[in-house]
Amino acid sequence: MKPLLQRASLFTASLALAAAPQTGHAEESIEVEMHQVSKKGVEESIGSITVEEHLDGVLLTPDLQGLEPGLHGFHLHENPDCGPARKDGKQTAAAAAGGHYDPEETGRHKGPFETDGHLGDLPALYVSQQGEADQPELAPRLSFDDFDGRALVIHKGGDNYSDNPEPLGGGGSRVACGVIRFE
Repeated sequence: MKPLLQRASLFTASLALAAAPQTGHAEESIEVEMHQVSKKGVEESIGSITVEEHLDGVLLTPDLQGLEPGLHGFHLHENPDCGPARKDGKQTAAAAAGGHYDPEETGRHKGPFETDGHLGDLPALYVSQQGEADQPELAPRLSFDDFDGRALVIHKGGDNYSDNPEPLGGGGSRVACGVIRFE
């Protein structure tokens, strides 16, 4: 097999392994309905994200439509509330979700693979030119139980996994949100 073809085959196989749940015990998952959000409130559904226990963390599989194409900041937030609230004196979309989940109180936005930042920093969400997101994302530092009583939030722009030059990855406003409650 040619080297390039071998690398492509290995890459495809590794993607398949990453996407497959590999738990040593009963598999847990929950489907989170995601909604557009504005400073006026929670709006129409744009689809869902399946949150699933995985041997290497938590697998998030989106089935979303109607988002702007490109990369979007994607985070697990503190509160199970997608409503608007006042932030810095202004009514802000999904501000009731609070900040990024940060149980260690690091106060730092470092991305999904750094151990000294917000635990709720997730891999950026990719949206196709058709406005659809369906690429699975692996959150290696989280456990399934971390998601209970929280919110998933999608931001307008990308995420540089840093607090510089803009705080919280520079992602911009909150455009979609979903509440997570294990019943």
